[in-house]
Amino acid sequence: MPPTKKYKILFVTSEVVPFVKTGGLADVSSSLPQKLQELGHQVRIVIPKYGAIDERRFKIHEVVRLKDLITTIGGKEVVYSLRSSFLVGSKVRVQLYFLDNEEYFGSRRSLYADPITGKDYKDNDERFILVAKAVFELITKLGWIPDIVHCNDWQGGLVPIYLKTLFKDEPEFHNIKTVFTIHNIGARGEFPKSSLGKTVLPDYFKSDKELLHKDKFSFLKSGIQFADAITTVSKTFANELSTNKELSGDYYDVLKSRSKDMTGILNGIDVNIWNPEKDKQIAKKYSIKNIEAKKENKKVLVEKFGLKYDENKPVIGMISRLDDAKGMTLVQKAFKDLMKLDAQFILLGTGEKKLQTFFEKATAKHSDKFACYIGFDEQLAHLITAGSDMFLMPSKVEACGLNQMYSLVYGTIPIVRKTGGLADTVEDFDTKTGKGNGFVFTKYDEKSLLGAVNNAIKVFASDQKGWLKLQKTSMKSNFTWLASSKEYVDLYKKIL
Repeated sequence: MPPTKKYKILFVTSEVVPFVKTGGLADVSSSLPQKLQELGHQVRIVIPKYGAIDERRFKIHEVVRLKDLITTIGGKEVVYSLRSSFLVGSKVRVQLYFLDNEEYFGSRRSLYADPITGKDYKDNDERFILVAKAVFELITKLGWIPDIVHCNDWQGGLVPIYLKTLFKDEPEFHNIKTVFTIHNIGARGEFPKSSLGKTVLPDYFKSDKELLHKDKFSFLKSGIQFADAITTVSKTFANELSTNKELSGDYYDVLKSRSKDMTGILNGIDVNIWNPEKDKQIAKKYSIKNIEAKKENKKVLVEKFGLKYDENKPVIGMISRLDDAKGMTLVQKAFKDLMKLDAQFILLGTGEKKLQTFFEKATAKHSDKFACYIGFDEQLAHLITAGSDMFLMPSKVEACGLNQMYSLVYGTIPIVRKTGGLADTVEDFDTKTGKGNGFVFTKYDEKSLLGAVNNAIKVFASDQKGWLKLQKTSMKSNFTWLASSKEYVDLYKKIL
């Protein structure tokens, strides 16, 4: 067999761990490029240099030929630079280019919205027009011609259309193909119609059929319409986007029109960070061979939250954004009945004010059974994953989900709703055959949620041998990035 061709891949993203993060996109933008580079491909990343990024810590330096570049956005001259650093992994170093502009990025510590008002920045259109334009300037100035430009979410949505219009006659761009990955269908990058004028795209594209959506200019629609291939982060979610009107909303038609070009590729997890055998953030490391040590984490966890430790009483953990999409309003509706069950519940999360208030009040009312930490704490997230017996993830929408994967490899049995990536990673446990690795419910209602939680508690209480077998099955799960990255390489090969 001939060796697999090695590709040059330019990854365009708005966040990357450890530099800056608001969600799962940052994890993917770190892990996938590293794994692709480990496979022998040459990967580089473009990301804005927000004010929150510490340039000394990350040794971000100037590149002479990428300094003081000039472009025009909405009739305004914009000067920017592309500065360089490296994403340092366990085996490889991936080069990053930080788009440095004080007005649009450097002066703001927050990524997309004003931290005081919570409202999106009004000039987000101009900020990410600049990102798209900078991609082509980077390629031209460096003379490094990628085979693939891999764009992520609405923030990278203009790159495919720029490639097929403004740069279509430039010889160095002739053979470049684009991939557009949807991580978050809820974030669409929609702006007033007038924003289209800032892009300097030909008038032909300024129609509802092309880029306008409900009379707004949509970066997301641009990415979907003009990329050579579209991916999303699980097979079930890819199918749901083009078949489920409730999920896709008013983007249903545009997604359905590209359904043949859409592929679902499940995210992997970073096993250097999420691994109970190596995890320095938990109370006691353990593996499938000494699973008993997991109980030490449970003891430390419940005592940390002021609950009474009882090894025979299950602890059900939740780590989540507090909103309806994550199923937290469903937990709120079922809460009174959940508190009647013989279990303890621990929640870590932040989100909608009304839900934060509800759970904070519930802590005082049910102090023997329920505890929560409103906010985010990475070490606590690891301890909850290791110390809980079960992990509740009742999402209404879940493109991929990472927490159910983390919990599986930690022997913490997931209770999930059958949707998106949860459907692809968790199989309902059958007490007769012993098959399955978690507890799954389908309908988005309180009765179904309570049924699944009850089921899990029943198995935990009545069948210790069965529970141990279930834990061992879950800990054998393989969610490394290797399989996922090979699927991306196959996709690149197909479109090239």
